[in-house]
Amino acid sequence: MLQHTLVESGETQARPAGWSGVAADLSSDQRAFKNVSWGKAMMWIFLLSDTFIFSCFLIAYMTARMSTTVPWPIPSEVFALTISGTRLPLILIAIMTFVLISSSGTMALAVNFGYRRNRAATAALLVLTAMLGAAFVGMQAFEWTKLIHEGVRPWSNPWGAEQFGSTFFMITGFHGTHVTFGVIFLLIVARKVWRGDFDQERRGFFTSRKGNYESVEIMGLYWHFVDLVWVFIFAFFYLW
Repeated sequence: MLQHTLVESGETQARPAGWSGVAADLSSDQRAFKNVSWGKAMMWIFLLSDTFIFSCFLIAYMTARMSTTVPWPIPSEVFALTISGTRLPLILIAIMTFVLISSSGTMALAVNFGYRRNRAATAALLVLTAMLGAAFVGMQAFEWTKLIHEGVRPWSNPWGAEQFGSTFFMITGFHGTHVTFGVIFLLIVARKVWRGDFDQERRGFFTSRKGNYESVEIMGLYWHFVDLVWVFIFAFFYLW
């Protein structure tokens, strides 16, 4: 039996039956991405590719850690801070995690207020999310500076396996780069919201497409992904 689908002209055309119909759906974008904007679809594809990259990094880290014959540095000792004469293990990492997870909450609220077209609340929450992200990057820079001062290098460290430094700088640096770019784009989107670009459907600088509040949601997809990746880094690198 033939089914009918809509084409761009508004007319209908016959949909082939069986596997030919499945191929027609996927190739013509009639059902695979129906009612999904290209911006959101492309963001999901980008996040999927990024998932593969972070997965490879974490698998490489676990392989290096389990295969080395030299003792691996103990994270609770390496990442400890001395405050008022008391050495606190993982205190900075715990604060970083709390800040980044909190930013997911403010991002979700920004998306919610965006679809309500509450311009002031959306812009304020986007800026707050960017500030939390910037605070995370600042604390990560402090962590790097501390470890470099203590002798950690990509090729060596004073506590054990040489692979520790290379995997640490590679994984946390790659994630920190994602957070940094996220902060930049959060501020760009916040500026657009504050100026009323999405209310007026003003066209973007790099695209001829009209702007709308879906851009806030797309930005939220990226930011939630960055936060989720940190949960895995925190579990595998700092707690294991």
